Amino acid sequence: MEIRELIELAKTVRSDIVTMTNKAGSGHPGGSLSAADLMVALYFGDILKVDPKDPDWDGRDRFILSKGHVAPVLYSVLARKGFFPVEELWTLRQLGSILQGHPHMGSAPGLDCSSGSLGQGLSIANGLAIGFKKQHKDNRVYCLLGDGELQEGQCWEAVMTASQHGLDNLCAIVDYNRIQLDGTLAEIKELGDLAEEWRSFGWNVICLNGHDMEQIMDAYHRAQACKGRPSVLIADTVKGKGVSFMENDCSWHGTVPDDDQLARALAEINA
Repeated sequence: MEIRELIELAKTVRSDIVTMTNKAGSGHPGGSLSAADLMVALYFGDILKVDPKDPDWDGRDRFILSKGHVAPVLYSVLARKGFFPVEELWTLRQLGSILQGHPHMGSAPGLDCSSGSLGQGLSIANGLAIGFKKQHKDNRVYCLLGDGELQEGQCWEAVMTASQHGLDNLCAIVDYNRIQLDGTLAEIKELGDLAEEWRSFGWNVICLNGHDMEQIMDAYHRAQACKGRPSVLIADTVKGKGVSFMENDCSWHGTVPDDDQLARALAEINA
């Protein structure tokens, strides 16, 4: 897709997110909206090798959603990619739906990992990347992390492991919106100079605007070109991006729009 097409598709994904969570009556719109551009670029910018007609294709790249609560953004891109009908999106969190509140591998095509307990995704991604290395395969692994999630000690153990093994087939993506469930990072547990911390562990660090599609695509290409060490995209984002009354407001971490708010959100996203 061209950049302009990716930008338009990101609007569609944002519309899906607010509509899905409204219909479900629960979910996590704020962090899903902040990650929309990153996810659209990954799945539709010819970065992630996948085949919707063959979800279990051995040659596919793997995507791990470490911050599993933002499942709506993943479900939207999978549906728009053709892994399952778009109509399934409106069954989010319903009993018997293939789309549960957190990704459940095996319930929906296109999911490479069950997730929800924060802090574990990068360790899982490491295991996959090491396995591909040992099998001399070209598959790559991508892992989306939340910034609040980086307060978990296991994340930094995984950061060290990836560097130790020179996992240049691994790309971590930090959705750096600086807001978590109960407030800002600064209020709860500040992360300091995040870029320098990853660099100190030997990673190839790429800082970018996580809502600038050209920067996002350039960052993914730079990560693909890096050899000998893992790459991390530290993407500056806005929680609730695209919906003015949700932006930078931690109360929208796990609150969903009512019908009136949904109408306002859709109008803003599609303006």
